[in-house]
Amino acid sequence: MLTLWRQRPYLVSAFLLACAVTLFFGARFVTKAVYWADPAHHNQAVQGWMTVGYIGKSWNIDPRRLDELAKLPLPEEKGHPQPLVEIARDRGVSVETVIAEVEAALAILQSEKPQE
Repeated sequence: MLTLWRQRPYLVSAFLLACAVTLFFGARFVTKAVYWADPAHHNQAVQGWMTVGYIGKSWNIDPRRLDELAKLPLPEEKGHPQPLVEIARDRGVSVETVIAEVEAALAILQSEKPQE
């Protein structure tokens, strides 16, 4: 390997970088797959720390549709996904009010889902 490094340092560096990137994204994929495979993370009770994307993933619904029904801001408005507590603070209402709106929207979306 040392001989190859001396002969082709750019090629070996590119290969090692590609291996590191593959390892990073592979570990990230496995971590998320294991997390969401746990049934405890499905249909979780809505809490203030959650983002709409997390709720959508947990309840297996489209987060954009949840935004629309609950009249929540899109992530693009601030440039990042906002937790419900931040949305409540921006609106000047309690977190419980926003959670109630989200739960009402979830009920509508769950009733629209085809029964399995």
